[in-house]
Amino acid sequence: MTSSEFDQFRPPRPERRGKRGDGSRKPGKSRRPDDLMVPEAVIEHVDGYYGHPIVKPPPWEAPVGAYLFLGGVAGGSGLLAAGAQLSGYPVLRRNARLAGLGAAGVGALALVADLGRPERFLHMMRTFKVTSPMSVGSWILSGYSGLIGVAAVAEVDRILGERLPLGPLRKVLRFAEAPAGLGAAVFATPLAAYTAVLLADTAMPTWNAAYKDLPFVFVSSASLAASGLALIVTPAEEAAPARNFAVLGVIGDVAATRIMESRMDPVAAEPLHHGTPGKLMRWAERLAVAGGVGALLTGGRRGVVRRCLAALSGGALLAASACTRFGVFEAGLESAKDPRYTIEPQKRRLAARRAAGETGDSITG
Repeated sequence: MTSSEFDQFRPPRPERRGKRGDGSRKPGKSRRPDDLMVPEAVIEHVDGYYGHPIVKPPPWEAPVGAYLFLGGVAGGSGLLAAGAQLSGYPVLRRNARLAGLGAAGVGALALVADLGRPERFLHMMRTFKVTSPMSVGSWILSGYSGLIGVAAVAEVDRILGERLPLGPLRKVLRFAEAPAGLGAAVFATPLAAYTAVLLADTAMPTWNAAYKDLPFVFVSSASLAASGLALIVTPAEEAAPARNFAVLGVIGDVAATRIMESRMDPVAAEPLHHGTPGKLMRWAERLAVAGGVGALLTGGRRGVVRRCLAALSGGALLAASACTRFGVFEAGLESAKDPRYTIEPQKRRLAARRAAGETGDSITG
């Protein structure tokens, strides 16, 4: 009798009944359930399939969660910088450009830290594969970083009184600054949303069940993060576009999250409401609403009170965005641990197809 590495997971064979002493079956006896070589698998609530999860969670840790958050800050800041550029708010434009470049740079470091070796990021750039969210996202991040980098360098040169050793390149930089700022805005929304597609493309039950609406949640969350950071670092008289962006972001974030949860399978949505992910998601909504109200109130005040309220509102919006990203991230990892989140939605989907008369997905016809 041969053995394999999987024998350690096989339960002991039950004693077989209805046989003679020589091992042959008695005449007229049919096969009984006890005669099965391996008993029928039982999916337990925690232990899973023979003590193992049905789906294997990705080996992602805190750096990936940080990358999700920083990608939102970068994408939202790119949009806000373009809006400030077009509407004539130079201080807000400068701060948003620098924030966009800084968030993209730190986010890329977090991604490389999770990959383990820097060259792995470069390997993802060797090809452009439309069906791979990671491949497309790598190119989006690179394109955004290059364009926002040009605009940010122009801002730094202006801050330093044109003391950067650019020589004749300064004229080129001034000419390319405005197109680069608008070009970064083209990549900004995909940068904020592609990580949602990346999560939903996995087999994690909660992430996969939210595939229709998760990109809208992440884009709204990005607007919260970018506007919140801008409210902290920008004088109130220059932050009108950031306040408007914050209010729109709060409305979009609360609405998109509620719609997403209502359209998900109720079992797959449970991790978003319980444990650490549930606490993060609840605080995300509270902080978003508080930050949005504070942003509205800063428009009609003056002096120190206005500045302090703007900073507090900005901090609340930043925290709300972080709670949303980390809440969704942790909920997906949690959903892989309990087989119930995989099995029950599958059974419901199968029952719905059978009720609709669809049988083409069955091997038994």
